[in-house]
Amino acid sequence: MKLFDAITLELKQIIFPIVYVAIGFVVYYLLKKLINKLAPKTKKMKKNHRQRADTMRIVLINITKYTIVVVVTLAILANFGVNVKSIVAGLGITTALLGLAFQDMAKDIIAGVSIITENQFDVGDTIEYDGFMGEVVFLGLRTTRIKDYRGAVKIIANHKLDNVINYSLNNYLAIIDVGVSYDEDPDKVATALEEIRKELNGKVPNATGDIEIWGLDDFEESNMKYRIAVETKSMQHYGAQRFLRSEFKKRLDERNINVTCQQIEVTHGK
Repeated sequence: MKLFDAITLELKQIIFPIVYVAIGFVVYYLLKKLINKLAPKTKKMKKNHRQRADTMRIVLINITKYTIVVVVTLAILANFGVNVKSIVAGLGITTALLGLAFQDMAKDIIAGVSIITENQFDVGDTIEYDGFMGEVVFLGLRTTRIKDYRGAVKIIANHKLDNVINYSLNNYLAIIDVGVSYDEDPDKVATALEEIRKELNGKVPNATGDIEIWGLDDFEESNMKYRIAVETKSMQHYGAQRFLRSEFKKRLDERNINVTCQQIEVTHGK
């Protein structure tokens, strides 16, 4: 009888771990499949939202995997007669020590999850942090990378991103000022600007609305300043402003209207 009990115990110690591992694989496979099924369909989403959805999906799958690994490991140890309760109690102390040692890493991960779930910014957005402005080229759980127009990349720990300006949330206004000589008739200038506005509507790069003539905005020392604006896609106002300056200057010259800039007269005392 004792021999039978010993053989049974040995079989349990061999078979049960295999069963636990098999169950762990099956549970992981089913939960992973469920997470992928319930996750947003990234192929149908906007490009700048795919990174956030994929990151959250990967985080959930990793949490599931490590949880199953821990549970299966504890079950196998219990099968061999190990006091699992004492290990769990010890894990509490170990976790606390690791938490103190890696608290910045934990902060980064928590901040990364917060950035992703709250949609503070996405890959492709233009943001500014601590005076550095550029496009988000990577958004991870620990760090974010921003590339400026020169190609320099700034790598920032996520827990430090507590004061970020996002320039990509709304459309922008492209605004230019056109200086016209005081010798010109204001009514003639207003008529010319309106004609040019109609000619250029629909031709401004990345514009999301019609050109607006805001009218005579200011009197400067050497010219009258007219202000012109058009709404553009986010961060596309620079190109639109260059286009407007070039076209309005050229078309006003064609109408013999003298476009001038602010002049500063410098005198030298004797």
